[in-house]
Amino acid sequence: MRALHARLSAMVLAVCLVLTGQALTTPQPAAAAEPGYLMVHFTGDSATGQRLYLAHSADGLHWNDLNGGAPVLHSPIGTKGVRDPALVRSPDGSRYWIVATDLCIRCGSTYTNGSPSLVVWESTDLVTWSRPWLVNVAGAIPGSRNAWAPEAIWNPETNDYVLYWATNATVNGVFKYRIYYARTKDFRTITTPQIWIDPPGTTPIVDTQMTEVPAGVGDYRYVRVSGDHQNTVEGSNSILGTWTTLGTLSSIGLTGHVVEGPVWTKFRDRDEWALYIDHLDSNGVREYRPILTTDPFDVGTYRLQPSTGYEMGGTPKRHGAITTLTAAEESRVLARWPNTPAKRLQSYNFQDRYVRHASMDVRIDPNVSPLDDSQFRLRPGLAGTGTVSFESVNFPGYFLRHYGFDFQLAYNDGTTGFAADATFRQVAGLADPTWSSFQSYNNPDRYLRHYAYQLRLDPITTATGRGDATFRVTS
Repeated sequence: MRALHARLSAMVLAVCLVLTGQALTTPQPAAAAEPGYLMVHFTGDSATGQRLYLAHSADGLHWNDLNGGAPVLHSPIGTKGVRDPALVRSPDGSRYWIVATDLCIRCGSTYTNGSPSLVVWESTDLVTWSRPWLVNVAGAIPGSRNAWAPEAIWNPETNDYVLYWATNATVNGVFKYRIYYARTKDFRTITTPQIWIDPPGTTPIVDTQMTEVPAGVGDYRYVRVSGDHQNTVEGSNSILGTWTTLGTLSSIGLTGHVVEGPVWTKFRDRDEWALYIDHLDSNGVREYRPILTTDPFDVGTYRLQPSTGYEMGGTPKRHGAITTLTAAEESRVLARWPNTPAKRLQSYNFQDRYVRHASMDVRIDPNVSPLDDSQFRLRPGLAGTGTVSFESVNFPGYFLRHYGFDFQLAYNDGTTGFAADATFRQVAGLADPTWSSFQSYNNPDRYLRHYAYQLRLDPITTATGRGDATFRVTS
């Protein structure tokens, strides 16, 4: 019996590895000490809330904010706001994508008229992300106004990804949101969009999310939940095939706009699933709340969790994605996004001035507004041990780097040249040893200094230069 159990466990593990291409992979069985879970999400309608945040959980129910609760990605393109991120993993685990809504409420966009495009990032390690690009998914849909709430899943029947989202358009005289889909291999080019989910009459549908369920659980291979006022649960054996209605979340008291952004995940250590819902509570606050079930296809088993059964951390968790982590992924993510406090660099000889970025240029200024422009996280140096690099708080992924001995705030492109230009040795202050100076990693005869209030990388030979190259690291 033990040998049979071992063979069955190995078979289940092999199946799970094959299925890692879906947006939210079905985890393999895990012991309590195995790696945890990663959530990517936005927080709300504020300018900083419409960026991407990360949280980590050891058990899938109790979450801790990463990066000190600050964003980890922002979009400088399109509307310059991102919401509703989906996290996609390639079948071989070598590539990841984040696909998000291009929408910035209160900063130019409206819920009625937004962007026809989605924002996409790509990574090979889950921590270093490419510059984002736009995919115009709704432009080919006649009369469309926007594209919302993207999701994607690997489809083994067609050997590519099914990318799906909501668009409002008039079809057969009815203007409403429907779920459209297209196929893609690279999230750059897509097939012609097709209507995928269209409830009867004028009923709109905005949020849909699905996951694959291991064989032996229920009669279907896939389960999906849709935000269609009744929050319909469906099952199917084919992503683009026929779907069967299994029930609605109204059975546990959830109807209408109370629920948004459903996302599935399976617990690693037991045969139980969590359906996280972007839930509007009695106080008018929206945040994720888990529903637990041992059978995703049996809506009667769904149990809405009380507040004592989970913890969402310090920042609001809105419509996002959850995935299980491998040990290597978890190690990289936690090392890249520790809760390092934000710091400022105060000038020694102009003590009312602080290092700040402005339009990607770097200088020292008094009365910096917004304050975030003068806040940085001192990260372990991108190149070399015992060194530091300065990452912007409000432009995550952007670092202070010298270029032609001038300083700029630039996006980390992952190259060794960038890493060297953005790395410094923190030494005793050249003008006051109780302060700090920063020696260039790849030009060790030069130091970070201000000159005419602009930041430069220069050799230091005079008393004035020593004052210009001395800073206090302060909060």
